[in-house]
Amino acid sequence: MSQQPAQSISGRFILLVKAGYWLALLIIAAMVMASFILLQQMMAAQRHDDTLLDIVGMQKTLSQRIVFLANAAGAASRNQQPALVTAFKQATAEFERNYDLLLERVVADPASSARFDAKSVESVLFAKPFHLDYFSVGLIANGERLVSAFESQLGLADNGGYKGGGERVNLDASIANATLSGYAALDQRISAHADARSETLLDLHRTLFYTTIGVIVLVALFIFRPMSNAILRKTHELIDARNSMAFIAVHDGLTGLHNRTFLTDHFDTLIKGAQRRRERLAAVHLDLDRFKQINDTLGHAAGDYVLVVTAQRMRDSCRASDLCVRLGSDEFVMILNGAGGTEDINMVARRVLTQINEPIVFRGTTILPGASAGVAVYPVDADNAQDLLVHADLALHSAKKQSGGGGLSFFSEELRHELDFRKQLEQDIRIAIAEKAFQVYFQPQVSLSNGTIGGIEALVRWKHAERGMIAPGEFIPVAEKCGLMPEIGRIVIAKAISEAAEWNRAGVAFGRLAVNVSGSELREPDFDAFLFGVLEKTGLPPQKLSLEIVESVILDDEKTGIAAKLRHIRAAGVHLELDDFGTGYASLSHVNPNEIDRLKIDRRFVQNINENSDNTKIVRAITELARGLGISIVAEGAETEAELDSLMAIGCDQVQGYSIAFPMPQDQAREWLVARAPKKARLTVLRGSRA
Repeated sequence: MSQQPAQSISGRFILLVKAGYWLALLIIAAMVMASFILLQQMMAAQRHDDTLLDIVGMQKTLSQRIVFLANAAGAASRNQQPALVTAFKQATAEFERNYDLLLERVVADPASSARFDAKSVESVLFAKPFHLDYFSVGLIANGERLVSAFESQLGLADNGGYKGGGERVNLDASIANATLSGYAALDQRISAHADARSETLLDLHRTLFYTTIGVIVLVALFIFRPMSNAILRKTHELIDARNSMAFIAVHDGLTGLHNRTFLTDHFDTLIKGAQRRRERLAAVHLDLDRFKQINDTLGHAAGDYVLVVTAQRMRDSCRASDLCVRLGSDEFVMILNGAGGTEDINMVARRVLTQINEPIVFRGTTILPGASAGVAVYPVDADNAQDLLVHADLALHSAKKQSGGGGLSFFSEELRHELDFRKQLEQDIRIAIAEKAFQVYFQPQVSLSNGTIGGIEALVRWKHAERGMIAPGEFIPVAEKCGLMPEIGRIVIAKAISEAAEWNRAGVAFGRLAVNVSGSELREPDFDAFLFGVLEKTGLPPQKLSLEIVESVILDDEKTGIAAKLRHIRAAGVHLELDDFGTGYASLSHVNPNEIDRLKIDRRFVQNINENSDNTKIVRAITELARGLGISIVAEGAETEAELDSLMAIGCDQVQGYSIAFPMPQDQAREWLVARAPKKARLTVLRGSRA
């Protein structure tokens, strides 16, 4: 419930940060863009005014040059006149072009009322006292006429040259001086306008600059400062969260002790330190004896409380240099640095056990948790962390086995031999898997009322090349612990289904083939594909197969997806049986006729059922439950006639046990099935004469 509001607050904060960031960025970008545009306008206006001033300056020079060249050409000899006339003509033409460009750039209108403004450009061009336009046009016109007159005199004119009189082409200094005065005034007007425009733009730019600074300050105060404070706060929260995650990564969340990860990462360092100091180091593996019982009877809250109190008692009973670790569930490890001799270690370990075994009061209920411990010592029992923990675990199991709980045991040579035996057994199991050396034995299930065969269970057997037949109870736990059970299971399933398919083709009645399947096998992602592949390859109908599973497998189905896989398998026609019913969690929610086809009563309720009234009541209750739900039932472990009679009286018809048949290899099982098959009536053909 609290995760969604936290995510919503985090989302709003991120949205606020983004909005503030983009708002500030847009404001600053707008101010910068405005400053850029103003600067561009200033530069463009400056270039425009500089161009006008350059033209005006050029016109002032050309006006004097035109008069000078006109006088020089008139006074020069005939040989010198052509060059002077050409220069005079070029100067006049350039003056005209510049004047046209000037009028185009200033965009002056002779009819505009601005000509009456003494400070305007139009007043210089079109009004008193300068009449620059009049004198410029006059200078150009007189210059062109004078050029034509000179060209006519020199015979250089086209189309007959100039036809007017000489008095009409005089070009004196008065026109040039008037023109020069006009352009000087125009220069002043343009400069004044340029200065005024520049001052206005500078004032505006200055205002914009100060406004930008003010906006930046406001953004810093009202956007970036709150944003930075929020980011700083969130950063502290992230640092705290990271520290918490770092703490959780190496500590147990319930007890606060270090966890398995921390032990794995630091144990080698502790051993190297002990080796460098030439000291002993002891690993004490502790386990609560009745923890499952506490959880089942008082609930998980009581179990958690016991774990917390146990962890605190461990801390209180060890030194600051020692390391306390919770491996998981109710398993703990203490690493004793500078452990001293065996007697010292024994004293510390027993002191810890004594404190842990003190009664715990939870909500008015007194709990006696009990604990056992196993000890392995470096460098006596092992020289590395992994072996030391394994040896301490073996010593713990030895303590539980010897005392039944509450005991303490040190790793010994006997345990070392046992470990070596287990390692060798594991290696032999791997070889047997590679060679598919596991055999399948079959044990029939028979109806007490009519003797028909209801099914036959496939059981794994292993005949070792050197040690002979090894009991399943000896190698299966080892195979499960080292993760080899799925491979063994597939060998057994393939061989059992193949043999059952041969029986089916030969017409041998065997009911249904029952195969035990462990949780580790069902957790394999391709188990259903493997099973269907074997059925298809061998030709055994799915209805002839039944999978036996235990209740603990169903409990784990939500986390592993086993339930969906079992539904898929059952939908294909394969039957499902609940094995060892009544010995596990025995939740009635698992006894569902839509999911389970048969219950199998465990042998501990069947043995001595004729003498044990409690077992009789249990078997009767299970039988009536199954009958009411429409689920078939079979009892295993029936070994005597008295037990069979009791089962018959209760109404449990299907039985499996030594009193019926021992597990048999496939050839014997086939002979047994053929021998017990109902005899078919033999048809006798009568020979005789026809009527």
